[in-house]
Amino acid sequence: MAPQLSIVIVGAGLSGLAASIQCALSGHEVTVLESAKELAEVGAGLQLTPNATKILQKWDVYQHVNKPAEPRTCTVYNYKGKVLAHEDNFDKNNRRKYNAPFSDCHRVDLQQALAKRAQELGVEVLLNTRVTDINFSGEERDGIKEAAVSTESGTTLLADLVVAADGLWSTCRSVFLNRFAPPLPTGDLAYRIVLNLPQIKDEKLRKMVQEPAVRFWVGPDAHVVAYSMRGGEMYNVVLLVPDDLDEGVARTQGDLDEMRKLFEGWDPVLTQLLECVDKVDKWKLMHREEMKSWINPQSNLVLIGDACHPMLPYLAQGANSSIEDGCVLGLLLSPSVNPGFASKSDLPSTLQLFQKLRKARGEAIARETFKQRRDFHMRDGLEQEKRDKLFEMWLEKAKGAEIEGEEEFPSRWTCPVVQPWLYGYDAFKEVEAAVAQASKESASL
Repeated sequence: MAPQLSIVIVGAGLSGLAASIQCALSGHEVTVLESAKELAEVGAGLQLTPNATKILQKWDVYQHVNKPAEPRTCTVYNYKGKVLAHEDNFDKNNRRKYNAPFSDCHRVDLQQALAKRAQELGVEVLLNTRVTDINFSGEERDGIKEAAVSTESGTTLLADLVVAADGLWSTCRSVFLNRFAPPLPTGDLAYRIVLNLPQIKDEKLRKMVQEPAVRFWVGPDAHVVAYSMRGGEMYNVVLLVPDDLDEGVARTQGDLDEMRKLFEGWDPVLTQLLECVDKVDKWKLMHREEMKSWINPQSNLVLIGDACHPMLPYLAQGANSSIEDGCVLGLLLSPSVNPGFASKSDLPSTLQLFQKLRKARGEAIARETFKQRRDFHMRDGLEQEKRDKLFEMWLEKAKGAEIEGEEEFPSRWTCPVVQPWLYGYDAFKEVEAAVAQASKESASL
């Protein structure tokens, strides 16, 4: 008999729902606890890269996301509007290279598609359920200790495994560390904007929104990313600027005049777009120090997603790497995929294999986001001129074709060194290879 775990996942964000789907597909009893009362439109737009869409397609989730937009081009402008980098056929190039699409969507559209698929697979999703404490030292059954998850309403759920997918401000992380450790400010904040097409009156801007593309404007201490969502009916704009929020303030309503003043003198296309905005939120961008382990000593808790490897949004990998986490964890808990998980007593070694597969990658991506900030936020001067000459060299070399080579490129979105290891990651093949290696090592003992 294949072992069936009772799994409690804390958090119905992208990592939690992703883990719930693959764990359910692997035959486990899964309950997701979410403190929010509904899966509402928080977080605005989301860029889905091939390393995640490959997974979503296999789960039959991508096909049910509301009108994902595949950008046909990817362009980097300097803050005055000069083209620094451009790639035509960005959509086709990604599909050809990675056998999966690069898409832009609304976060809630993906979240709801994931939740629907999870529930179809028998996952119980409990909203308005806040976790307050976890006791990891419960009764031992089948070689593993039960965990008891306590909620604000006074209920307790018993689990063979707790998956901490409760994000940047993770309660599970605090319980695990036995102390409250707030996230650390990165020094940046994000103005997050969603424009509906009727808000945009200028015909040239409307046409820009309706033709899917990814656009960046890079300048001193700041950059902007913009892309279409919901088939060109909405436009997502994120302005990344120095953090001026008070300590302890994670999110607040932004001042429109203050926002526009920060981009005075930038490309008129951008400043005209900002005139269409009637409301904006400011989000402090936070990160955390790397953890020694994502697994507790009792091997009945594992952290995934932003709970253990939050990252700046500068490579759009926070969501995508979280989906990878959920997929890899669930696959390793499938005896048909991983023969090393033959009984509940194999849970500790299986979680260690998960950590071996995921920790180095998650942390490497997080570090890479800071490098992208450095290259996009250069002030005018010698370093910026050197960067722009490198951009120009690649632009001349590309001549409308995709960039190839072994040199790093200032925009990792089209970098021939970084893009392949970001977008080319295949969770299913990585697990298959890791399981084969583990089996080989076990046989040699």
